[in-house]
Amino acid sequence: MRSPTLALSLILAATALGGCALLTDRRATARETAAEAAYPPTGQILTVEGRRIHAHVQGSGPDLVLIHGASGNTRDFTFALVDRLAQDYRVIAFDRPGLGWSDSLGPEGISPMMQAALLQKAADQLGVQRPIILGHSYGGAVAMAWALTDTPDVAALVVLSGATMPWPGGLGPYYAVTGSRIGAATVIPAITAFATDRQTAGVVEAIFAPDGPPPGYADYVGIGLTMRRATLRDNAFQVTNLRPHVVRMSDAYPQLTLPIEILHGTADTVVPADIHALPLSRLLPDGNLVLIDGAGHMPHHTHPDAVVDAIHRAAARAGLR
Repeated sequence: MRSPTLALSLILAATALGGCALLTDRRATARETAAEAAYPPTGQILTVEGRRIHAHVQGSGPDLVLIHGASGNTRDFTFALVDRLAQDYRVIAFDRPGLGWSDSLGPEGISPMMQAALLQKAADQLGVQRPIILGHSYGGAVAMAWALTDTPDVAALVVLSGATMPWPGGLGPYYAVTGSRIGAATVIPAITAFATDRQTAGVVEAIFAPDGPPPGYADYVGIGLTMRRATLRDNAFQVTNLRPHVVRMSDAYPQLTLPIEILHGTADTVVPADIHALPLSRLLPDGNLVLIDGAGHMPHHTHPDAVVDAIHRAAARAGLR
Protein backbone atom coordinates (compact mmCIF):
# COMPACT_ATOMS: atom_id res chain seq x y z
CA MET A 1 0.00 0.00 0.00
CA ARG A 2 1.32 3.40 -0.92
CA SER A 3 0.29 6.38 1.13
CA PRO A 4 -0.47 9.72 -0.51
CA THR A 5 2.61 11.79 0.21
CA LEU A 6 2.28 14.31 2.97
CA ALA A 7 4.81 16.62 1.36
CA LEU A 8 8.27 16.19 2.77
CA SER A 9 8.35 19.97 3.05
CA LEU A 10 5.60 19.71 5.68
CA ILE A 11 7.72 17.35 7.77
CA LEU A 12 10.82 19.48 7.43
CA ALA A 13 9.03 22.75 8.09
CA ALA A 14 7.08 21.41 11.03
CA THR A 15 10.18 19.88 12.55
CA ALA A 16 12.11 23.13 12.22
CA LEU A 17 9.31 25.10 13.80
CA GLY A 18 8.92 22.49 16.49
CA GLY A 19 12.37 23.02 17.89
CA CYS A 20 10.93 24.45 21.09
CA ALA A 21 9.22 21.52 22.82
CA LEU A 22 7.15 23.67 25.19
CA LEU A 23 5.82 25.88 22.39
CA THR A 24 5.06 22.82 20.28
CA ASP A 25 3.20 21.09 23.09
CA ARG A 26 1.08 24.14 23.92
CA ARG A 27 0.20 24.84 20.31
CA ALA A 28 -0.59 21.18 19.60
CA THR A 29 -2.82 20.94 22.67
CA ALA A 30 -4.71 24.09 21.68
CA ARG A 31 -5.28 22.77 18.17
CA GLU A 32 -6.47 19.40 19.45
CA THR A 33 -8.90 21.04 21.87
CA ALA A 34 -10.30 23.25 19.11
CA ALA A 35 -10.71 20.31 16.73
CA GLU A 36 -12.56 18.19 19.26
CA ALA A 37 -14.93 21.08 20.01
CA ALA A 38 -15.55 21.71 16.32
CA TYR A 39 -16.08 18.06 15.34
CA PRO A 40 -17.94 16.21 18.12
CA PRO A 41 -19.20 12.65 17.68
CA THR A 42 -22.11 12.40 15.25
CA GLY A 43 -23.34 9.13 16.77
CA GLN A 44 -23.24 7.21 20.01
CA ILE A 45 -20.31 6.08 22.14
CA LEU A 46 -20.35 2.40 23.04
CA THR A 47 -18.18 0.80 25.72
CA VAL A 48 -16.59 -2.41 24.48
CA GLU A 49 -14.09 -4.23 26.69
CA GLY A 50 -13.50 -0.99 28.56
CA ARG A 51 -12.85 1.03 25.41
CA ARG A 52 -15.00 3.69 23.76
CA ILE A 53 -16.16 2.92 20.23
CA HIS A 54 -17.96 5.59 18.21
CA ALA A 55 -20.85 4.33 16.07
CA HIS A 56 -23.04 6.42 13.77
CA VAL A 57 -26.31 4.52 13.22
CA GLN A 58 -28.90 5.68 10.70
CA GLY A 59 -31.73 4.24 8.61
CA SER A 60 -33.58 0.93 8.57
CA GLY A 61 -33.35 -2.29 6.62
CA PRO A 62 -30.60 -4.92 6.31
CA ASP A 63 -27.56 -4.09 8.41
CA LEU A 64 -24.70 -2.41 6.54
CA VAL A 65 -21.44 -1.74 8.42
CA LEU A 66 -19.04 0.87 7.04
CA ILE A 67 -15.34 0.82 7.97
CA HIS A 68 -13.20 3.80 6.96
CA GLY A 69 -9.61 3.89 5.80
CA ALA A 70 -6.31 5.23 7.10
CA SER A 71 -6.38 8.71 8.66
CA GLY A 72 -10.18 8.69 8.39
CA ASN A 73 -13.24 8.64 10.59
CA THR A 74 -16.99 8.20 10.22
CA ARG A 75 -17.34 11.69 8.77
CA ASP A 76 -15.86 10.41 5.53
CA PHE A 77 -19.05 8.39 5.14
CA THR A 78 -21.57 10.73 6.77
CA PHE A 79 -20.56 13.58 4.45
CA ALA A 80 -23.01 12.27 1.83
CA LEU A 81 -23.03 8.49 1.47
CA VAL A 82 -24.83 7.51 4.68
CA ASP A 83 -27.88 9.68 3.95
CA ARG A 84 -28.28 7.93 0.63
CA LEU A 85 -27.73 4.40 1.94
CA ALA A 86 -30.02 4.91 4.94
CA GLN A 87 -32.98 4.85 2.58
CA ASP A 88 -32.43 1.10 2.09
CA TYR A 89 -30.26 -0.10 4.99
CA ARG A 90 -29.60 0.34 8.67
CA VAL A 91 -26.17 1.87 8.30
CA ILE A 92 -23.60 1.51 11.09
CA ALA A 93 -20.43 3.52 10.51
CA PHE A 94 -17.66 2.88 13.04
CA ASP A 95 -14.59 4.89 13.92
CA ARG A 96 -11.79 2.34 13.84
CA PRO A 97 -9.79 1.95 17.07
CA GLY A 98 -7.46 4.88 17.66
CA LEU A 99 -9.15 7.11 15.08
CA GLY A 100 -12.03 9.55 15.23
CA TRP A 101 -13.73 9.15 18.60
CA SER A 102 -12.80 5.50 19.22
CA ASP A 103 -10.19 4.58 21.79
CA SER A 104 -6.88 3.05 20.78
CA LEU A 105 -6.22 -0.67 21.04
CA GLY A 106 -2.60 0.04 21.84
CA PRO A 107 -0.04 -2.37 20.34
CA GLU A 108 -2.83 -4.80 19.43
CA GLY A 109 -4.34 -2.13 17.20
CA ILE A 110 -1.81 -2.83 14.46
CA SER A 111 -3.73 -6.03 13.70
CA PRO A 112 -6.80 -5.75 11.43
CA MET A 113 -7.98 -9.00 13.02
CA MET A 114 -8.01 -7.38 16.47
CA GLN A 115 -9.75 -4.30 15.11
CA ALA A 116 -12.38 -6.46 13.44
CA ALA A 117 -12.96 -8.49 16.60
CA LEU A 118 -13.52 -5.33 18.66
CA LEU A 119 -15.85 -3.77 16.09
CA GLN A 120 -17.77 -7.03 15.85
CA LYS A 121 -18.44 -6.87 19.59
CA ALA A 122 -19.59 -3.28 19.17
CA ALA A 123 -21.91 -4.42 16.39
CA ASP A 124 -23.28 -7.14 18.66
CA GLN A 125 -24.24 -4.45 21.19
CA LEU A 126 -26.26 -2.78 18.46
CA GLY A 127 -28.05 -6.00 17.55
CA VAL A 128 -26.40 -6.25 14.15
CA GLN A 129 -27.32 -9.46 12.32
CA ARG A 130 -25.90 -10.85 9.06
CA PRO A 131 -24.41 -7.52 8.02
CA ILE A 132 -22.92 -6.47 4.75
CA ILE A 133 -19.46 -5.13 5.64
CA LEU A 134 -18.01 -2.37 3.46
CA GLY A 135 -14.37 -1.52 4.03
CA HIS A 136 -12.57 1.34 2.31
CA SER A 137 -8.78 1.37 1.86
CA TYR A 138 -7.27 0.14 5.18
CA GLY A 139 -10.84 -0.65 6.17
CA GLY A 140 -10.87 -3.21 3.35
CA ALA A 141 -8.30 -5.23 5.30
CA VAL A 142 -10.48 -4.96 8.42
CA ALA A 143 -13.53 -6.10 6.43
CA MET A 144 -11.63 -9.14 5.17
CA ALA A 145 -10.44 -9.82 8.72
CA TRP A 146 -14.04 -9.60 9.99
CA ALA A 147 -15.06 -12.33 7.56
CA LEU A 148 -12.14 -14.46 8.76
CA THR A 149 -13.02 -14.26 12.46
CA ASP A 150 -14.23 -17.40 14.22
CA THR A 151 -17.89 -16.33 14.24
CA PRO A 152 -18.19 -13.88 11.35
CA ASP A 153 -21.99 -13.95 10.79
CA VAL A 154 -21.37 -11.84 7.68
CA ALA A 155 -23.78 -11.87 4.75
CA ALA A 156 -21.46 -10.24 2.20
CA LEU A 157 -18.48 -7.93 1.81
CA VAL A 158 -17.87 -4.84 -0.31
CA VAL A 159 -14.15 -4.10 -0.62
CA LEU A 160 -13.76 -0.52 -1.81
CA SER A 161 -10.27 0.54 -2.89
CA GLY A 162 -9.17 -2.02 -0.33
CA ALA A 163 -5.62 -2.56 0.93
CA THR A 164 -5.99 -6.32 1.11
CA MET A 165 -2.90 -7.86 -0.48
CA PRO A 166 0.87 -7.74 0.15
CA TRP A 167 2.59 -4.94 -1.76
CA PRO A 168 6.17 -4.45 -2.91
CA GLY A 169 8.38 -1.67 -1.64
CA GLY A 170 7.87 0.85 1.11
CA LEU A 171 5.27 3.44 2.00
CA GLY A 172 7.14 6.65 1.24
CA PRO A 173 8.86 9.24 3.44
CA TYR A 174 5.84 10.30 5.48
CA TYR A 175 5.19 6.90 7.00
CA ALA A 176 8.90 6.11 7.17
CA VAL A 177 9.27 9.12 9.48
CA THR A 178 6.01 9.11 11.46
CA GLY A 179 5.96 5.32 11.82
CA SER A 180 9.29 5.37 13.63
CA ARG A 181 9.55 5.84 17.38
CA ILE A 182 11.71 8.93 17.00
CA GLY A 183 9.36 10.44 14.44
CA ALA A 184 6.35 9.67 16.62
CA ALA A 185 7.95 11.49 19.53
CA THR A 186 9.31 14.51 17.65
CA VAL A 187 7.90 15.01 14.17
CA ILE A 188 4.27 14.17 14.89
CA PRO A 189 3.86 16.82 17.63
CA ALA A 190 5.41 19.37 15.27
CA ILE A 191 2.97 18.41 12.49
CA THR A 192 0.04 18.74 14.89
CA ALA A 193 1.24 22.12 16.06
CA PHE A 194 2.40 23.74 12.83
CA ALA A 195 0.90 22.10 9.72
CA THR A 196 -0.85 24.79 7.69
CA ASP A 197 -4.28 24.70 6.09
CA ARG A 198 -2.62 24.77 2.70
CA GLN A 199 -0.53 21.71 3.53
CA THR A 200 -3.47 19.70 4.85
CA ALA A 201 -5.55 20.69 1.83
CA GLY A 202 -2.76 19.30 -0.32
CA VAL A 203 -3.03 15.98 1.49
CA VAL A 204 -6.76 15.80 0.78
CA GLU A 205 -6.18 16.62 -2.88
CA ALA A 206 -3.55 13.87 -3.12
CA ILE A 207 -5.92 11.30 -1.65
CA PHE A 208 -8.62 12.18 -4.20
CA ALA A 209 -6.33 12.50 -7.24
CA PRO A 210 -6.89 12.45 -10.16
CA ASP A 211 -10.35 13.56 -9.05
CA GLY A 212 -10.97 16.47 -6.74
CA PRO A 213 -12.74 16.44 -3.37
CA PRO A 214 -16.38 17.51 -3.41
CA PRO A 215 -17.16 21.06 -2.27
CA GLY A 216 -17.28 21.31 1.52
CA TYR A 217 -15.59 17.97 2.14
CA ALA A 218 -12.45 19.31 3.80
CA ASP A 219 -14.47 21.51 6.14
CA TYR A 220 -16.85 18.70 7.09
CA VAL A 221 -14.56 15.71 7.51
CA GLY A 222 -12.69 17.07 10.51
CA ILE A 223 -9.08 17.14 9.42
CA GLY A 224 -8.22 18.51 12.85
CA LEU A 225 -9.34 15.21 14.37
CA THR A 226 -6.93 13.29 12.17
CA MET A 227 -4.12 15.70 13.07
CA ARG A 228 -4.20 15.00 16.82
CA ARG A 229 -0.94 13.54 18.09
CA ALA A 230 -2.39 10.29 19.40
CA THR A 231 -4.38 9.79 16.21
CA LEU A 232 -1.39 10.43 13.96
CA ARG A 233 0.66 7.95 15.98
CA ASP A 234 -2.00 5.25 15.95
CA ASN A 235 -2.59 5.70 12.24
CA ALA A 236 1.13 5.57 11.43
CA PHE A 237 1.70 2.43 13.50
CA GLN A 238 -1.33 0.72 11.97
CA VAL A 239 -0.32 1.49 8.40
CA THR A 240 3.38 0.69 8.76
CA ASN A 241 2.55 -2.66 10.40
CA LEU A 242 -0.26 -3.73 8.07
CA ARG A 243 1.70 -5.68 5.48
CA PRO A 244 2.63 -8.76 7.61
CA HIS A 245 -1.03 -9.14 8.56
CA VAL A 246 -2.32 -9.09 4.98
CA VAL A 247 0.40 -11.58 4.05
CA ARG A 248 -1.03 -14.01 6.60
CA MET A 249 -4.65 -13.16 5.86
CA SER A 250 -4.27 -13.61 2.10
CA ASP A 251 -3.43 -17.27 2.61
CA ALA A 252 -6.92 -17.74 4.06
CA TYR A 253 -8.87 -15.72 1.47
CA PRO A 254 -9.68 -18.78 -0.67
CA GLN A 255 -11.68 -20.15 2.29
CA LEU A 256 -14.17 -17.28 2.07
CA THR A 257 -17.23 -18.48 0.18
CA LEU A 258 -19.53 -15.52 0.92
CA PRO A 259 -20.37 -12.98 -1.82
CA ILE A 260 -17.68 -10.33 -2.11
CA GLU A 261 -17.93 -7.26 -4.32
CA ILE A 262 -14.57 -5.65 -5.15
CA LEU A 263 -14.73 -2.09 -6.44
CA HIS A 264 -11.57 -0.23 -7.40
CA GLY A 265 -10.51 2.75 -9.50
CA THR A 266 -8.03 2.13 -12.30
CA ALA A 267 -6.26 5.43 -11.51
CA ASP A 268 -5.85 4.73 -7.80
CA THR A 269 -2.20 5.37 -6.95
CA VAL A 270 -2.73 5.17 -3.17
CA VAL A 271 -3.81 1.51 -3.25
CA PRO A 272 -3.15 0.37 -6.84
CA ALA A 273 -5.72 -1.99 -8.33
CA ASP A 274 -3.14 -4.24 -10.00
CA ILE A 275 -1.49 -4.91 -6.63
CA HIS A 276 -4.66 -5.35 -4.56
CA ALA A 277 -7.99 -5.71 -6.37
CA LEU A 278 -6.93 -7.94 -9.25
CA PRO A 279 -4.98 -10.55 -7.26
CA LEU A 280 -7.65 -10.51 -4.54
CA SER A 281 -10.35 -11.29 -7.09
CA ARG A 282 -8.40 -14.32 -8.29
CA LEU A 283 -8.25 -15.78 -4.76
CA LEU A 284 -11.94 -15.53 -3.90
CA PRO A 285 -14.41 -18.30 -4.76
CA ASP A 286 -17.33 -15.82 -5.00
CA GLY A 287 -15.66 -12.50 -5.72
CA ASN A 288 -16.93 -10.04 -8.31
CA LEU A 289 -14.48 -7.38 -9.50
CA VAL A 290 -15.61 -4.05 -10.94
CA LEU A 291 -12.95 -1.59 -12.08
CA ILE A 292 -13.98 2.05 -12.44
CA ASP A 293 -12.10 3.50 -15.38
CA GLY A 294 -10.12 6.61 -14.47
CA ALA A 295 -11.28 6.71 -10.84
CA GLY A 296 -8.91 7.41 -7.96
CA HIS A 297 -8.91 6.30 -4.36
CA MET A 298 -12.23 7.83 -3.21
CA PRO A 299 -14.97 6.45 -5.49
CA HIS A 300 -17.61 6.67 -2.75
CA HIS A 301 -17.37 10.44 -3.29
CA THR A 302 -16.46 10.65 -6.97
CA HIS A 303 -18.51 7.70 -8.28
CA PRO A 304 -21.18 7.11 -5.61
CA ASP A 305 -23.63 5.41 -7.99
CA ALA A 306 -21.10 2.64 -8.65
CA VAL A 307 -20.60 2.15 -4.91
CA VAL A 308 -24.33 2.03 -4.16
CA ASP A 309 -24.81 -0.43 -7.03
CA ALA A 310 -22.07 -2.67 -5.60
CA ILE A 311 -23.77 -2.66 -2.19
CA HIS A 312 -27.12 -3.52 -3.77
CA ARG A 313 -25.49 -6.39 -5.70
CA ALA A 314 -23.91 -7.72 -2.52
CA ALA A 315 -27.27 -7.54 -0.73
CA ALA A 316 -29.05 -9.32 -3.58
CA ARG A 317 -26.39 -12.04 -3.82
CA ALA A 318 -26.71 -12.59 -0.06
CA GLY A 319 -30.50 -12.83 -0.25
CA LEU A 320 -31.08 -9.60 1.66
CA ARG A 321 -32.92 -7.80 -1.16
